[in-house]
Amino acid sequence: MTFGARAVIRLDALKHNLRVIREACPDARIMAVIKANAYGHGMVPVARSIPDVDAFAVARLAEGLELRDARVETPVVLLSGVLNASELRDAIRNDFQIVVHCPEQVELLEQHHDGKTIVWLKFDTGMNRLGFDPNDFDDLLNRLQACPSVAELRLMSHLASADEPANPATTEQLRAFGALADKFSGAVSIANTAAALGWRPLQGDYWIRPGILLFGLSPFADKTGSDLGLQPVMQFEARLIAKKRLAEGSLVGYGGRYQAPADSTLGIVSAGYGDGYTRHFRSGTPLLINGRKVPLIGAVSMDMLAVDLGMDAEDKVGDVVTLWGDGLPVEEVAPWADAIPYDLVCGVMNREPSAIIDQPE
Repeated sequence: MTFGARAVIRLDALKHNLRVIREACPDARIMAVIKANAYGHGMVPVARSIPDVDAFAVARLAEGLELRDARVETPVVLLSGVLNASELRDAIRNDFQIVVHCPEQVELLEQHHDGKTIVWLKFDTGMNRLGFDPNDFDDLLNRLQACPSVAELRLMSHLASADEPANPATTEQLRAFGALADKFSGAVSIANTAAALGWRPLQGDYWIRPGILLFGLSPFADKTGSDLGLQPVMQFEARLIAKKRLAEGSLVGYGGRYQAPADSTLGIVSAGYGDGYTRHFRSGTPLLINGRKVPLIGAVSMDMLAVDLGMDAEDKVGDVVTLWGDGLPVEEVAPWADAIPYDLVCGVMNREPSAIIDQPE
């Protein structure tokens, strides 16, 4: 491996996770969410490795165009839709499906007369983010079904609290969306990552939208991906670049925020917030070296961090240090920065190019 921190992306684990999702939801169609550079895992290699999903979902037009430039031909859904007539033309030209969630987007479709697209009509059932009021269902359905630029109409909503199985808000959202789906004969989708495993709300032409599950991470606070039978796709690792004696009472790092309680061995690791290892990590955050966990000590720097290797440490300069991955789930690490796993994997900066294992031709 290289000198600095890098992500190792294991596409065999991605394929395993997709199999787990399919086994859990055998009757559902899969819209694989690979926005934000596939949650930091590399959008293009991820898409090329699982081309047999029913569609990919990205947030924005630019992400979809990146996939098309890489000759990814699987259907692509733009989760935020389009902003103006130019984006709509580009979306139709590249055969993207678009989410429609506001009146301005309906008007764009009504004014467009050159080509058609599949539209996912989004309703706000309680998330209070994107989407129409369910009371507008009949009017919107009539307008879009009459719209010459709409090739097919589908329904969508988004769950706010599906990662909290006991939260009654999800049941209420499913009830509200189910009432709309009962009046509709086409494809529908409400199950995000958490709902894909935690809920089975609808039947028929039903689409699930797994995101973080694909990458081996759990959306549930009390479980890791391995608890769900998943494998982590990302191994984020760096190297030990220095070690020295640490005397009792010594201050470590910027601001001297850590004071050694006893004699020990200081290790310096080639990872910092410039690599995506956030400075919000506190002393005590675990890292893994040579099969054992060691604690972060002091403030994280831009390119380096310090760990307490222990008094009798036999680690050598050049040894690999796991920031998260095998033996150290990102779900275990994230709370030390008051973060969620999504924050950490999406934040990897790729200063050192990711190593893609089992990358397809």
